[in-house]
Amino acid sequence: MGLFDFFTQEIAMDLGTANTIIYYQDKVVVDEPSIVAKDRMTGNVVAIGRLAQQMHGKTHKNIETIRPLKDGVIADFESAEQMIKGMIKLISGRKSWFNPSLRMVICIPSGITDVEKRAVKDSAEHAGGKEVYLIHEPMAAAIGIGIDVEEPMGNMIVDIGGGTSEIAVIALGGIVTDTNIRVAGDEFTHDIEEYMRRQHNILIGERTAEQIKIAVGSALTELVNPPEDYAVHGRDLMTGIPKEIVVTYSEIAGALDKSISKIEESIHSALENTPPELSADIFKTGIYLAGGGAQLRGLDKRISLKTKLPVHVADDPLHAVAKGTAIALKNIDRFPFLMRN
Repeated sequence: MGLFDFFTQEIAMDLGTANTIIYYQDKVVVDEPSIVAKDRMTGNVVAIGRLAQQMHGKTHKNIETIRPLKDGVIADFESAEQMIKGMIKLISGRKSWFNPSLRMVICIPSGITDVEKRAVKDSAEHAGGKEVYLIHEPMAAAIGIGIDVEEPMGNMIVDIGGGTSEIAVIALGGIVTDTNIRVAGDEFTHDIEEYMRRQHNILIGERTAEQIKIAVGSALTELVNPPEDYAVHGRDLMTGIPKEIVVTYSEIAGALDKSISKIEESIHSALENTPPELSADIFKTGIYLAGGGAQLRGLDKRISLKTKLPVHVADDPLHAVAKGTAIALKNIDRFPFLMRN
């Protein structure tokens, strides 16, 4: 180990719209919601991550909560920088008596523009990153699942995150075809909010809609092991009084149907644009699902019925991208697809 390596800390970051996950020394050390709470008067950060999420939708006029990323890209540069700094500080064991160099690998959506890419790099550099590398999310997901991305074999990855769904065919260490749509976990949450308002005349917040998605979210109206019905609390739009109603997974499947159909169409479009030799590989290997959205009940079965292909859900879909980013960090010299500039 050289002197430079001793004074260098290496971290892999999955900077997501919904959650930010940091790998450090081969383990997840930070797994927090991508949200910041700030004092409106001073602009100072009051809380980040889970603490800030608990304030979301409940703040008074002096505090605002901000989600710095929208649709997988930085929407609020200053808040993103403050959030990255705060997340890095959460790493236990980070030395404070000296300031080591930070080598970072951050994953980004494959459909990102050069301007958006620059915003991610600048935020990371301002947060202390001396060497910042970028990796595309589908590539990171494939590595995290355990696929050998450098072999001449086609693999299709569908990474459903918070802001974007990435559909990519990977072979020989590169992305052959990719489709990037801004329909993912956040859109599912919004669909549930709209459905509750339209169907039940009840107004709910983003956090409650998220809880409904986790408790009874489904891609199919009929499941073998259905979840129990879920009690929802919100404000009655007619009377203005708090109210409770009970929803079923079948109802939520109906509410999510349109957004899931858009993801299915994108998968179909990516398959149509895949070279025939790689299509033959995908027929054998199937489709791999990663990202938080892959945990939606029945989604793998629904995509399989639509495409007539086997669909595999990653063992730990939520951390697959972060894990792949961490593996890429350890193999910076070996993986030419890591972007430095």
